Amino acid sequence: MLARLTIICLLTAAANAVDTTVDPQLVTSLKGAATQLDRLKLLTSDSDWLFDFKAQKGYTYTPGSVVNANAATFPALTTMGMTMAMLNLGPCAMLPPHMHPRATNLVVAVEGTTNTYMVEENGARLVKQTLTPGKMTIFPQGSLHTMQNTGCTNATLISALNSEDQGTLNLLNSLYMFPDDLVKASYGGEDSGPAASGIPPVGTGSIVGSAECLAACKNGGSYTGH
Repeated sequence: MLARLTIICLLTAAANAVDTTVDPQLVTSLKGAATQLDRLKLLTSDSDWLFDFKAQKGYTYTPGSVVNANAATFPALTTMGMTMAMLNLGPCAMLPPHMHPRATNLVVAVEGTTNTYMVEENGARLVKQTLTPGKMTIFPQGSLHTMQNTGCTNATLISALNSEDQGTLNLLNSLYMFPDDLVKASYGGEDSGPAASGIPPVGTGSIVGSAECLAACKNGGSYTGH
């Protein structure tokens, strides 16, 4: 099962790696408008005010996805200072450690059980939460955080960020962009640290989760995480 999910994850890697601006000219015009009334004249159709998360490229629970509604994907949000995201996590799927350089992130669970982990800076303690439907946690701007669906069914969460251009930086994918010798030294020696080839691509935002969770689901058991 783990091997199959890993293959699926790699095959979907190019589906929605980063947000693509769907209408650059419209976004530019909205940013340049002098007043909100001028902006409204550019959004002439009711459909300009509707965003369908499920219709977006990359929307999936295999292993999962992050679908953002922001200025790039939903031009009506231009100048609104807001991003809304739907976080889909298939069984045991996770969002790898990442940060948002330009936004604080509020995450509320809609279905399933998701463990979240966050550390804000050097010297700060690790904050862990277990989110079930109706429960919310906060990831301050720039904080490093990750989450995993600990169940054997789908988990869904909604994320609100206070920027229309929140940005996402995956820790390990970014780390291995640095020179190899510096990365190895950061791990404490030439033979320390994982190989870059083993790090899943950014893909749709979600990756296959821990082997322990997958094994528990395969054997009909349960997994609560750490």
